[in-house]
Amino acid sequence: MSGTSHDGVDAAIVKIRKNGRVKLLFSASYPFPRDLGREIGAAPRATAGEICTLNFRLGHVFADAATACIETSGIRPDAIASHGQTIFHIPPAADQSADQSAGQPACRSDRKGRPGKSEISGSTLQIGEPSVIAALTGVPVVAGFRPADMAAGGQGAPLVPFADHVIFGGRAVKAVQNIGGIANVTVVTPSIDDVIAFDTGPGNCLIDIATEMFFSRPMDRGGRIAAKGKPDEALLKNLLAVSYLKKAPPKSTGRELFGEAFLARVLKGAKNKNKRSISAADVISTLTHFTALSIRDAYGRFILGRYPIEEVILTGGGAKNGFLVGLLRGLFSPLKVSLIEDYGIPGAAKEAMSFAILANETLCGRPSNVPGATGARRKAILGGIYLP
Repeated sequence: MSGTSHDGVDAAIVKIRKNGRVKLLFSASYPFPRDLGREIGAAPRATAGEICTLNFRLGHVFADAATACIETSGIRPDAIASHGQTIFHIPPAADQSADQSAGQPACRSDRKGRPGKSEISGSTLQIGEPSVIAALTGVPVVAGFRPADMAAGGQGAPLVPFADHVIFGGRAVKAVQNIGGIANVTVVTPSIDDVIAFDTGPGNCLIDIATEMFFSRPMDRGGRIAAKGKPDEALLKNLLAVSYLKKAPPKSTGRELFGEAFLARVLKGAKNKNKRSISAADVISTLTHFTALSIRDAYGRFILGRYPIEEVILTGGGAKNGFLVGLLRGLFSPLKVSLIEDYGIPGAAKEAMSFAILANETLCGRPSNVPGATGARRKAILGGIYLP
């Protein structure tokens, strides 16, 4: 699994039993070279040739990660699940935020403006050629999970709710809050048909962009920079006014909205309003507060009062940011906030585990999207199978 933080590959080897029980056997993380992370970040503006080359380069990177995982663990898997690297995600047109200027048509039309035979309602693109992974590892690969849900009218995201239900399902209602580049929540209920999930907004992406911009560092490790600053109230107010946060689920987002252009725009607006520049530490503190408040706001609008949640479980890279975790615990008090490590699962392994579970369903010919989470019209078998 590689996500919207563009920082590397997380790998996991998972044993899945016929009764649905899942056991993590091995996990590891393999950082991207800095130039590759930047190349992925620039991919939405790249030429077709550059994307074509990057697709195969990432295929080799993913294959190398899988091979290292296999050789280190001594375990040869029956199949490999590869989510691929998202380089662009456009939610269905009717659900796109007014803040998100994807510049894409909602549907194809003839010259008189009449809809064509096949309307386009959302699209997504993940790269990291699965044929390369299969060829270099000699193991069948399941990849391309999101398009099948979108073809069925869904957002194509989030897809981990099925896996969250497999891992955390039981009598108690829990919220699994992933904080990757983008933050998303799954409300795990006793019945899979009652599960809801959606992207709450930015996770680490804006913080990472600002840390790179001001300090030439890929992340604010542990939230140390944010802890030295203080939130700028005017900037924070502008951030919290983003219309995406108020939209009802199902919904999904990405760097297409919460990316470099968005950050540059809000920082420019704050500078013009305050007649001064905001210090770098204050910017990062403000963005960290924004992530925490946008997550808590999503619960207040769409979850609390509707679902009897007993616990919030934090996972993803943001759960390593002690300052951010402290903010969330304060905002959610007295509700219990735990880390996924409390359940014996390394945070870096969680997403890779999730797609292993989805791939197992694909290999068994079973659907694994959750229409209540993605908005799809029907359940769908996700992904394709690539043989070595």
